[in-house]
Amino acid sequence: MGQVIQLTSGRDGFPFDAYHAVPGDARRGGLVICHAIWGVTRHLIELADGYAEDGYEVIVPSLFDRFQRGFAEHNTDPALQARQMAFGEAAGWGLDVLDAVQAAIDRLRAPVFLTGFCFGGTVAWLAAARCAGLSAVSAFYGGQIVDFLDETPKVPTILHLGRHDELIPPTDVEAIRAAHPELPVYIYDAGHGFVAPSGFHADSARLSHLRTLALFTRGGGRGEA
Repeated sequence: MGQVIQLTSGRDGFPFDAYHAVPGDARRGGLVICHAIWGVTRHLIELADGYAEDGYEVIVPSLFDRFQRGFAEHNTDPALQARQMAFGEAAGWGLDVLDAVQAAIDRLRAPVFLTGFCFGGTVAWLAAARCAGLSAVSAFYGGQIVDFLDETPKVPTILHLGRHDELIPPTDVEAIRAAHPELPVYIYDAGHGFVAPSGFHADSARLSHLRTLALFTRGGGRGEA
């Protein structure tokens, strides 16, 4: 459905790739999807195409292009996982890729929404607080959100977390809720990556998707566990 386009960072002119999918019928708005630590995988492309079918013009920026162009790998090889962690650290766990996120937002016509998963979930949290031009944000299991609790979303934002997530312990969830008691935090009976193939949980994936679409439709909202 989509194609790879090239965007340019407003910070230093760095060119990077992004997957772009457009709706075939009425357009509901623009959507930026921030990828997990695995990069722009086939699963992310399928998600983007699905949102395009829902009426959104979607851009999935390749946030690791500064480190390795076209990175898209998903397996449990220790060497790969070490490289992924190195990419995450080099990206400041989201802080140093917001220029790419902003370029993707700027490419789309308003209203523009944003979602992200895992590494991209933390990026989504930071984008909600720091990027301009967004209408709402839906962040999925961002493992480093707890490290950025001094950031406050400027737009309606919801979080999706798994009750059995081994990477985001209950103490982190409690810290997020304590720092932002007004924030809708949805807890699902699932582990980490419940939208991704590695940890897929059908009921949680479906319900979180419906809640995300509802948020985008009304441009805001409140949630409960």
